[in-house]
Amino acid sequence: MRFSLFGLFLILGFFVSSAHAETDWVSFTFDNDIFLASDGGYTNGLYLSLYDTGNEDAHPKMSWLLKPIMWTISDENFSGGVSILSLGQSMITPQDISERNPPEDELPYSGLLFVNSSYLLFAEKYVEKISASIGVVGPLSMAEKSQKILHKLLSSDQPQGWDTQIKNELVFQFGRGRARRLWVADSMAWDFIGTNELNIGTISSGINLGGFIRYGTQLASSYGTTLLDSARITNPSAVGAGWNLYFGLNVEYIFNQIYTDGNTFRDSRSIKYEHSHLGATVGFRYSLQRYSLTFALSDLDIVNSELQDLTQFGRLTFAYKL
Repeated sequence: MRFSLFGLFLILGFFVSSAHAETDWVSFTFDNDIFLASDGGYTNGLYLSLYDTGNEDAHPKMSWLLKPIMWTISDENFSGGVSILSLGQSMITPQDISERNPPEDELPYSGLLFVNSSYLLFAEKYVEKISASIGVVGPLSMAEKSQKILHKLLSSDQPQGWDTQIKNELVFQFGRGRARRLWVADSMAWDFIGTNELNIGTISSGINLGGFIRYGTQLASSYGTTLLDSARITNPSAVGAGWNLYFGLNVEYIFNQIYTDGNTFRDSRSIKYEHSHLGATVGFRYSLQRYSLTFALSDLDIVNSELQDLTQFGRLTFAYKL
């Protein structure tokens, strides 16, 4: 059966675009450990995101994916909002992809194909966020085919152990977060953003507290998108004018994550890991009129080295205003 990943992306892309007709921006994000000269762990992620920024008279509409958690947020007393729908695929592999049967104590092969909806509401000094994701892990995610195609294009070694990947499973995640602008320099060129977020689901569940210091221009209009940098399942860029350099630290406690715990209701490969993490991100954003470019390097656990292959990666995002 010659049903390709490209065909599946076309079908899901049509679903996403139909559900998100009022699109102002579109972005493409490429996550890969190749930016850090590595090839294992969180090895690759591809994300297509559509943005609806609403208008002066009304906030953007929430997608149906967010209905179960709409009650946690209100659109009163907010000056604007952004609704984001993303289609994405991510993949995890052991460090040595040449082994057909990797050791049981190494990261299991796993892929995730998903649709994510994120909704931000902006006030003067804080931003509220809700998010929801639904997807599939296992062979149905087509991560094996994607990685082999990418490695062929990059002339890299082909992965040999995908027969040991975790099994097919429908997965989900809900998230609730807030970003607050805690400090702004008199020059308006520096600011400090505090973030907090709770995620619950079979993809992963955890609590995240973070802080970002930024230097640049037009900071007041883009601080809320720091809430999007902490998520690995969707990484859209900031949209709008201006540029900034940023550095962030975040403390996270993970209750469960399918990449390391394996399947939720079936036996599969899994590993033991440290549940508390201290992560760091450094990045650069530049937006000019209709274009936006973001590049960042992240290490989601700078203290523990046991899962550094899972936590270290680079991210490149290009966004275009329609």
